[in-house]
Amino acid sequence: MEQSLDNNWIQYWRPIAEIGILSVAIYYTLNFFRGTRGWPIVLAFLGLLIGLLVCIGLNLQVLESLLSYFFGLSAFAALIIFQPELRRLLAGLGNLTFFGSLREQRENIEVILQAVDRLSESRIGALIAIEQSTHLQDVVESGIPIDCEATPEMIETIFFPNNAIHDGGIIIKEDRILSAACIFPLTRRQDISKTIGTRHRAAMGMSEESDSLVIIVSEETGAISTAHKGQLSRVITLKKLRGTLNSIFVTPIRNRSFPNWLKSIVLRNKKTSSKTKPA
Repeated sequence: MEQSLDNNWIQYWRPIAEIGILSVAIYYTLNFFRGTRGWPIVLAFLGLLIGLLVCIGLNLQVLESLLSYFFGLSAFAALIIFQPELRRLLAGLGNLTFFGSLREQRENIEVILQAVDRLSESRIGALIAIEQSTHLQDVVESGIPIDCEATPEMIETIFFPNNAIHDGGIIIKEDRILSAACIFPLTRRQDISKTIGTRHRAAMGMSEESDSLVIIVSEETGAISTAHKGQLSRVITLKKLRGTLNSIFVTPIRNRSFPNWLKSIVLRNKKTSSKTKPA
């Protein structure tokens, strides 16, 4: 009797667990591809999937067989269509790089903020990509090797209009400028405004194919923009740029260095030990 009840309980909860897991997986998958150049294709696949379910429900065998054959081939097509997105997703899952200390990252952020502030005030166009876990070796090799310490003066000098290497972008890794005059891949998205220039399109293309944060300074207006995970944030303030840099480079270090629950236990033990000490 008890065994039958256990079997009924398992059969009852199994479909609920499967539906829950599939719902979460579908939600995060759609959320990941939303706003990327593959989003319209994802919507088209969803439409075809709904059509397949309708054909199964109405017993339309010819359409059902055609759509089933199409979805069998779609797995290979997805590897080609979503290559940049899949590369960025796998890079995020395998994010095992050493971030450095909080102090070092804060110092690197201040260098970038000072450089961007100077470039913005002088209305000097700039394109700065900050490497994270995805290695940008191909883009680095497309430019001129620099491999020097990243300072506001050096960044400003590179983008000075009369400089021979001011065109293109620079790659920064931690506190080093790896290369200048790099050629960034342009985005292929068709849903963006035609008024967006080549520099911003290059920033979006770089952020689509890697997890790097790209900072853009407009040559015409001096406006500051950022591109990250395929999303372009235009005309932001220096304060907002600081918050973006901290959220990407500083917050993960704080969360990984010492878990909050472990901090609370240590602090509680310290308070308890201090109270129990003899006078």
